[in-house]
Amino acid sequence: MAVDEKQLTEDILRLAATDVQRCMQCGRCSANCEAASKMDLLPHRVVWDLNSGYASELLEADAPWQCLSCMACEERCPRGVSPARIMEALRLLQIRQQGKNKLPAESVEHYPSDMPQQLLVAAFRKYNK
Repeated sequence: MAVDEKQLTEDILRLAATDVQRCMQCGRCSANCEAASKMDLLPHRVVWDLNSGYASELLEADAPWQCLSCMACEERCPRGVSPARIMEALRLLQIRQQGKNKLPAESVEHYPSDMPQQLLVAAFRKYNK
């Protein structure tokens, strides 16, 4: 089954909500990344691959799972590109492709009373697609 690179790239960009076209490949995101030593693809490389249309290769990478989501890459970017959001989008797409994105209402029926309701809403938005 052939992967539609264009559709996959659009899906990642829609989920990430960041403009990879603005990236000038300065490398500040990678230089400031705490998890860079554990990544197979550095943050600036992930942005470059996505911008170049290699989205299917990104889904096979280990980098999204090593990302700490600390947002330091976004803080350092002079153009406002967020590699951390791309990493989160890649993780989410992998979870959806594996079919593990279902969160049945019964599983949260008896949640602790001190749990914020916003957490439940966010979980349903993320895992019920």
